Amino acid sequence: MMNSIKLKGALLSVILFLMMLAVWHLATAPKSGMNQPDRVSTTTASSGNSEYDLLMGKGSKDVAPAQKSGFPTLTQMGETFYKQLSDPFYDKGPNDKGIGIQLAYSLARVSLGFLLALVVALPVGFLIGMSPLLSAALNPFIQILKPISPLAWMPIALYTIKDSSISGVFVIFICSIWPMLINTAFGVASVRKELLNVAKTLEVNPIRKAFKVILPAAAPTILTGMRISMGIAWLVIVAAEMLVGGTGIGYFLWNEWNNLAISSVLFAIVVIGFVGMLLDMLFAKLQKMVTYAD
Repeated sequence: MMNSIKLKGALLSVILFLMMLAVWHLATAPKSGMNQPDRVSTTTASSGNSEYDLLMGKGSKDVAPAQKSGFPTLTQMGETFYKQLSDPFYDKGPNDKGIGIQLAYSLARVSLGFLLALVVALPVGFLIGMSPLLSAALNPFIQILKPISPLAWMPIALYTIKDSSISGVFVIFICSIWPMLINTAFGVASVRKELLNVAKTLEVNPIRKAFKVILPAAAPTILTGMRISMGIAWLVIVAAEMLVGGTGIGYFLWNEWNNLAISSVLFAIVVIGFVGMLLDMLFAKLQKMVTYAD
């Protein structure tokens, strides 16, 4: 039954995807009967046919609608995908690196910031979950710091650290720590009393109790926090790299926009979404592995 539903869902997804491609094609295809100019002149300032004007749809009246809109056709998108993916690891200087290298920089920053948050959030979350007194003492600080946008910390990070790449890692650390901390504390505090009473009866030492009793019981909730944190981290790193520049998928996207390469911008958006989906699937798989059915 479940396999049948999954198969039908996959088929429906393919149909919806094909429908979106059809709408895209119809929206960007030139209207029939219109004369296509051999080339568009963009050299005369008085004509207003600058590259930016063409992108914004303010070009010459002789230009076809698909060209005036600046939105790429499916053929142009296919060419962009082929160009970017055929050689993803080329390096031709600071502002010209392949999408593979840019993704590697972003994933490295996300991984480092995420791991640092994990090192802090798990033990502190355990302490908060096991101690009502500590929970009451730290809760006001958590509630004040949690709603602050991670990007609001970027000026402070740049001022104190004075390194854009490390500042990006710090921002990932800040945005990743709260979901993991809160979910860990909640999972530990929600462990069934029967399990704790059995451990107490057997006189299990605190460290063994934490790893053998509390951690397995709280693992699904902890993995949920980690999954949420990774999603937020991947979301934030794109915006952070747009601000600090240099390298990364966010910088690649912003640099392509500055070059008015809309097809490359859309390509970057698709890559960001695809990588984010893979990361979420990874944590969903881990979450399923530690979840036990009653």
